[in-house]
Amino acid sequence: MEEYAIEMRNITLSFKRKIANDDVTLKLRKGEVHALLGENGAGKSTLMSVLFGLYKADSGDIYVNGKKEIIDGPVTANKLGIGMVHQHFKLVHNFTILENIILGIEETKGGIIQLADARKRVVELCKKYSFDLDPDAKIEDITVGMQQRTEILKMLFRNNNIMIFDEPTAVLTPQEIEEFMIMVKNLKAEGKSILFISHKLDEIKQVADRCTILRRGKRIDTVDVDKVSKEELSEMMVGRKVSLKVDKSEAKPKNVILEVKNLVVAGERGHKDKVRNVSFDVRSGEIVCIAGIDGNGQSELIKGITGIKPIKSGTISLDGEDFTSKSIRYKNTHGFSHIPEDRHRDGLILDYNMANNMVFQQYFEKEFSNSGFLKTKDIIEYTQKKIDDYDIRSLNGPYSMTRDMSGGNQQKIIVAREMSKPHKLMIAVQPTRGLDVGAIEYIHKEIVKLRDHGIGVLLVSFELEEVMNLADRILVMFEGEIVGEFKDVKNLDLNELGLYMAGGKRMNMKEVA
Repeated sequence: MEEYAIEMRNITLSFKRKIANDDVTLKLRKGEVHALLGENGAGKSTLMSVLFGLYKADSGDIYVNGKKEIIDGPVTANKLGIGMVHQHFKLVHNFTILENIILGIEETKGGIIQLADARKRVVELCKKYSFDLDPDAKIEDITVGMQQRTEILKMLFRNNNIMIFDEPTAVLTPQEIEEFMIMVKNLKAEGKSILFISHKLDEIKQVADRCTILRRGKRIDTVDVDKVSKEELSEMMVGRKVSLKVDKSEAKPKNVILEVKNLVVAGERGHKDKVRNVSFDVRSGEIVCIAGIDGNGQSELIKGITGIKPIKSGTISLDGEDFTSKSIRYKNTHGFSHIPEDRHRDGLILDYNMANNMVFQQYFEKEFSNSGFLKTKDIIEYTQKKIDDYDIRSLNGPYSMTRDMSGGNQQKIIVAREMSKPHKLMIAVQPTRGLDVGAIEYIHKEIVKLRDHGIGVLLVSFELEEVMNLADRILVMFEGEIVGEFKDVKNLDLNELGLYMAGGKRMNMKEVA
């Protein structure tokens, strides 16, 4: 009889009247990478939270290395060798990397925390796994990719042999994703047993041995990854055939809707300018994609245009009107829609419910308020329609607390809100981040539909497949400048595009203009 690292037998968990996991059985072999695949809200993270002791199942049993265990919290899970990297990292931002790693298992002497031995071991782990991390750097000062590596170090420091990764690549750049995949293979080679939640079929095909598919809380099947196609996996996940290619006609651009001239945006804390003299336009009825390796000024460019970050110089106009000094509210009510890169910081108020988040840019308009009083019934009805249109899944519908929802469903709130309000320009940064293939298919169709209705679309994506599928025109950013423009996207050589993204080639943009 085969012995498993983890057996979750007939797990059922409900919240009030909603069943999150419905009689789910999952078996993780020793030394395998086992993927968990499902739509947003299918119950994947909930199931892993049961395994990690964050939730207590209504029924069912958990076996660790063949022995039945009661996991009543993360401390117990860690003692059993189980570690988890959550989709939204559990780090103390004003603590150092080292302090976060030892948090909860600190060695003390005379009431003083002993850091020397811990620092030595962390440095050794960083060297072994090629993690370029400074143990004394504060979490608030490091990149998202470094934060994830800190979470992984926490597991390695605790000698966890069973590792849970919940959407581990959702916030990483393509280069960081490649590094992560290599690391997963190395961990497997060391004998670690890994549970890997992902929406990205390419990643599952790349690293997973087997895959369990959940749909609406139920286990659909467990398959050997090398024996099924991506199309078969996506169909099992959503219950229908999904097109992984975007079907769109030729763009018919009209008037210039967004014009950016000589834009300069400063870096953080007095560092050199992150956006340097950038000029471009977006026409109504076209999708302009900004491609580039993360960290080359794309985020600062969008924050400067939308008003989240002040600009040093340059001008921004929408449909001929000077928007350079307009407030964020003015931009939001006079033609801008914006799907931000960081949904928690710039897109949602996590302690508001879904209904309030759905209308917080429009609550003061006649549709949702009267004489300063909110029309709660109308707001709830409006939100329920968006829930139905965008398949947003939560425990309490419009009344659901946004903080308690999955990352993918949080993203759907923003997408629904921004696509539904009146606008002339859609600015979308990583609009499908954290979404399953069915939702991605739907969002891509909606973006193309916006274009075909005469909306200008400015898209920033680090997913080259998304760029190539959606773009009518591609601009490449490198070190804060536009270094290339490609209008014939269909015949674009990806290697050529890669050279521009890496700074190996650049066009004379004055001549292009």
